Formats: sequence, structure tokens, C-alpha cells
Amino acid sequence: MIEAVNLTKIFRDKKRGEIFATKDVSFRVVPGEIYGLLGANGAGKTSTLRVLATLLAPSSGSAVIAGHDIVRAPEKVRAHVGFLAASTALYGRLTAREMITYFGRLNGMADAAIRARIKLLADELDMHEFLDRRCEKFSTGMKQKTSIARTLIHDPAVMIFDEPTLGLDVMTARAIVRFVRDCRARGKTVIYSTHVMSEVEKLCDRVGIIHDGRLCAEGTVGDLLTRTGETDLEEAFVKLAGIKEAA
Repeated sequence: MIEAVNLTKIFRDKKRGEIFATKDVSFRVVPGEIYGLLGANGAGKTSTLRVLATLLAPSSGSAVIAGHDIVRAPEKVRAHVGFLAASTALYGRLTAREMITYFGRLNGMADAAIRARIKLLADELDMHEFLDRRCEKFSTGMKQKTSIARTLIHDPAVMIFDEPTLGLDVMTARAIVRFVRDCRARGKTVIYSTHVMSEVEKLCDRVGIIHDGRLCAEGTVGDLLTRTGETDLEEAFVKLAGIKEAA
């Protein structure tokens, strides 16, 4: 469902010249699998996710998602992908229902299909209490649930989550993790990026670690622990990424 081959993204700065955000990143994710993409801030994981979601064009390399090339057919890729970032914003004057409806229409859905889908998502994400309230009055958890619902309104086969539980309370974060797990059970293809290692251990079938723009390690959580001789995933991550900690 997702196959990235030698994805490279270069940003150009007048003072610093070429800045490699990603360098020859390759991996594959199949339906019914949650692939964890881990990296420190600035490692290149968000750039990789944005390239896959067609929000950024790759400088070189390629990726195919749901049978469509991200460069040659970005509109077809977007029809099959839901992308959620922690920084996703909402229109404050719209209610959650209006917000989700708007994105359903952007994806070409009929109003009847949108209404049915909103009910399903509101049930799964426990949104009925605030569905008809304006987004400007929402807590962080309410905003994130609304963002997830608008991202998934068109029932995409591929879902990309970039730190979806950032800033959430424990119970809301647990609800999001449970929802992502349910997506896998329905055969969705999921890329899940987070700094919370306990979420990785609960959710991810395989993990890729990116550092300095390169994919430096890949495998199951058990594989990564065995490879490093560690019993703690955070320690394994630091070791595999080659991150030097301050004294």
C-alpha cells in the first residue's frame, strides 16, 4: 500500500545552501500494518511524512501509495490518504460537524454519506457531546478528535499520524491510541510517528528510526531491542539513532 524508494527532500537556503531534510529514505508498509516512524526533532521524519502526503514534492526518489505515484498523480494519492499533524488547525467559527462536513465535500462526498460517516466517527471518538459546538471553544482533546474526524471523513485506506497525542490528557490519548489500533483491525495502512515510546510498543508492528535524514534502523520492537541489547525501547532508540546526550 505504501512503498517509498530513495526519497530525498532538499531545502535551499540563501545563507546555508542545500539542506537535506531526508536522504534516500526507503521503506514499505502493507495493509493491516502500523509502521512507526521515529526520530528526534529535526531528524527528517515530518518532512518524510509530508512528502508522502503530497504536501511537499520530493527532490528525488519516488513513492507509490495505493497504486499511485506521489509525483505523477498527487490528487489520486490524496484521495486515498488521511494526514494528521499535531499542528493541524481548525476554523474557530465552525462547529465540529460543520468542519467535518466541509472536508467531506472537499473530498467529493454526498451529504447523506457525510452524515452517516460523521455519526460513525462521532461514536468511535466519543464526540457527540461537542459535535454542534464551535471549535473556538474546544479543549485540546476536542480539537484533536475533530481533526482526526475531518482527516478520516472520506474513509481513506492509508492514514498518516504525526504526533497525534501531543498535548493530550491521558484518557484522550488512550482513546486516540485505541482508535488507531481499531484502524489496523479494519485493514488500514498506518504510519504512526510519535515521541511516546509506550505508544510505539502498544501499536507498531514494525518501526523505522530516522536520524540526520536517513533511515538508520528498521524492525519490530523486539528486533530493535535484541540488536542493541537493551530492554527499554527509548534506550534502544537513542543507541540506534546515534544520538549523543548532553553530559
